[in-house]
Amino acid sequence: MNELWIIASLVFAAALFGVEALYWLVFETRHVRGSMSRRLPNAATAADGPRQVDALRRARGPVEAERPALRRLNDFLAQTGLRIERNVLLASLAALAATLFLACGLLTGYGLRSLLLAIVSALLLEIMFFRIVRERRMARFAGQLPDAIDIIARGIRVGYPVPVALDLVAREMPDPIGAEFGMLSDEITFGQGIKSATENLYRRVGLEDLQFLVVAVNVQSQTGGNLAEILSRLSRLMRNRGKVQLKIRALSAEGRISAKFLSLMPFVLFGLIALVSPAYFAEIRHHPAVEPALIYGAISLILGNVVMYRMVNFKF
Repeated sequence: MNELWIIASLVFAAALFGVEALYWLVFETRHVRGSMSRRLPNAATAADGPRQVDALRRARGPVEAERPALRRLNDFLAQTGLRIERNVLLASLAALAATLFLACGLLTGYGLRSLLLAIVSALLLEIMFFRIVRERRMARFAGQLPDAIDIIARGIRVGYPVPVALDLVAREMPDPIGAEFGMLSDEITFGQGIKSATENLYRRVGLEDLQFLVVAVNVQSQTGGNLAEILSRLSRLMRNRGKVQLKIRALSAEGRISAKFLSLMPFVLFGLIALVSPAYFAEIRHHPAVEPALIYGAISLILGNVVMYRMVNFKF
């Protein structure tokens, strides 16, 4: 009985630390993102330009390395829009892995297998969390991008240079596009070329449609041309693509709801049966066929979700 109380206390402590880490990771970063949307307000009065450039560099993610794998990880984390501290990220991962280890130990016993399963599950859950945050941010950015392109085109038509027209987006548009174009404008102000600054913007956002804007601005800065007309046609194209995407989501809504229902049904049934008859699964818990059946069910569930995801999500 005492051992159960110790295990319960450890699970509670691990869950508490995990929630605390996620709180600092998610909710406290909103204040930082709000300050980023004001485009580093101290930059206008600070005389130390390199310090502001370092602040912009740190806002791109917790990892800075020359290796392609680490750069991709850094870009992935930067595209979430969260100001992620490396220590907080590691602490949340450790707390989640400890919680899952204690939960797996209660079911299958403590050992190396439970530890490896907990670590892998914690990694997958954090990757899934960051992926969801990243996709939502990219969707908001994509919805704001046509209006931002129109602002740039109107600024160029009235005679503004391209950097000033880009700065108009930072001053007129809300987050997330206002913050990102604010960082773009600051990078140009601190001496970077338009080509490298726009490429950094694309790396921070990761939206494929943004590459059209990057290419148009870079080509115009090198060869000239009627950039305002190009951007006007680009904004119309993106709006038409957005309408098609909304139609596709409406037509595939039934399939997406069915996929979610079929994915959650095994867990809902397990919870209901365990609630109605707690001893039902205890009788077969140590049966040798339980573990192969669970592995087969998990693999089937993953494959089914992959197939259903591919059926309702496709490029157009």
